[in-house]
Amino acid sequence: MAMAATAPPRPGGTIHGPGDEYESGVCNIGPDEIAHRLTLAHIGLLITLGFLALLIVTHVPLLARFSVALPAWGTAVAYLQAWRRFCVAFGTMGVFNFGQVGSTQRVVDPRARARDRRRALEIVLLGLLAGVVAGAVAVLLPL
Repeated sequence: MAMAATAPPRPGGTIHGPGDEYESGVCNIGPDEIAHRLTLAHIGLLITLGFLALLIVTHVPLLARFSVALPAWGTAVAYLQAWRRFCVAFGTMGVFNFGQVGSTQRVVDPRARARDRRRALEIVLLGLLAGVVAGAVAVLLPL
């Protein structure tokens, strides 16, 4: 895959090693950002499970349990971002980060930005599929 032209690195540089470089449509976050997304995903999983438990203990109608699909979608997207080393928001905005959380560098090449937007959409849609599956499982639970 082609590397994108980027703005000069910020002070502190970037980490370079296997899988630790920007590659359009493939990888746009480094270890710090990945760890951040994993933390958010774990929190999202706890929230999703807690929400499902609340729906069950309050005896909401079965179809109302499908609402667990929303937090499950967000959780799935967070896990997918970590596993694929690709941030949806960064891909949409045309930036990447291999430094500390919160800093970014701009992707200059328009073709690279287009590949990033396609990858971001793919992750969102896969997350949506996971959320729908989680919602269906919640409805089908025999509780």
